Amino acid sequence: MSGDRDESGMPAGGRSKSGADARLQRAWREAIGLLMDDLVRRDAAERTRRAYGVDLEQFAQWAGSQGLSPKQVGPKPVRRYIAHLTERGAAASTSARKLAALRALFSSQREHGAITENPADLVSTPRRPSKLPRVLSAREVAALLDGIPSGGPLELRDRAMFELAYACGLRAEELVSLRVDDVDYDGEQLRVEGKGRKTRFVPVGEPAMVALRRYLERARPALTTRPAPGERGQATASRRGARADRHDALLLSKTGRPLGTSDVRRRLRTWTSRVAAIGDRAGAGVSPHALRHSFATHLLDGGADLRSIQELLGHASVSSTQIYTRVESAKLRSAYARSHPRA
Repeated sequence: MSGDRDESGMPAGGRSKSGADARLQRAWREAIGLLMDDLVRRDAAERTRRAYGVDLEQFAQWAGSQGLSPKQVGPKPVRRYIAHLTERGAAASTSARKLAALRALFSSQREHGAITENPADLVSTPRRPSKLPRVLSAREVAALLDGIPSGGPLELRDRAMFELAYACGLRAEELVSLRVDDVDYDGEQLRVEGKGRKTRFVPVGEPAMVALRRYLERARPALTTRPAPGERGQATASRRGARADRHDALLLSKTGRPLGTSDVRRRLRTWTSRVAAIGDRAGAGVSPHALRHSFATHLLDGGADLRSIQELLGHASVSSTQIYTRVESAKLRSAYARSHPRA
């Protein structure tokens, strides 16, 4: 029996297995494609769609190796997959992200009537280690910002960029997504497009407005005149069109292109390494998100309520903002331990 072959000369069992594999792959492609269509209709960010796609392709490969189609996946296979990730050294945050992608996939399948229950809903999210965000003191933030000179175009840009990051509590992605017309000079506020394409308006402090005006008046015009790589040989009309597309971005690179988040992180590392007040203690660990954390913590220190901070940060839920009360509690405990005679 083991030597039986079909009419093509292939082992009969091998041909059947190959066909089953192809059907599984097709089923997973269709399920993932359906979710991607749903995300496009919901106007989900491209970054979210891309991340979900990568995570779900990995799960589809694993499930296919187990002989499971989307309709055959229950809570137990999902738990096994999360355990598989842990065994391979995945951080809890990584496993939690991949589980969120699976919940979205099976939610889509349920909404379209392919399944009756979402198996990923019955799987607990891996617990992430409790870690307080890095927060700079007001003195350290001042040293960082004041340590950026106002000389050339790139220095003026960096001063404006990090003044805005701290003054408005912006994520790196929000910084690089700013357009020129997002600045409201009369109202001294900024229109910010946050996660989930949600728009919010954030007040801008006077030091940040001054730095922004200097950049726009003295630095940005110089950056817009610099051709990006590959433009030098283009015809004048097409070159102008390309520049028009990129010149509505607020923050530009030395070649005149819009900045990316990696540029923001790199420039912040450059300046923190040069500022003596924070270089030894925190220079290597200061990120754009640390400025956002410092913004929220300093507001809380100054008496702002959590709901207001939630709105300014663009958090969907106040539970995300409550981490800053833990920062405050940690500071109080530290002060108690230092100061109380019987601590």
